[in-house]
Amino acid sequence: MTASVLGSAASSLRVAFLAALLLGPLAALGFSQSGPAGISKQGAGLVLFVSLQRQSLS
Repeated sequence: MTASVLGSAASSLRVAFLAALLLGPLAALGFSQSGPAGISKQGAGLVLFVSLQRQSLS
């Protein structure tokens, strides 16, 4: 019983490690290519930002 639990735990750790090795660089690339955090100051984002600022001043 204990040997089967240890075997399945070891297999699960191997699968998780391999998944992290394969997906880690892709996640890092996606994170580095994402835009800056916060409200985008272009197009509709700018209109929303300005209207919320005006509303808070009145």
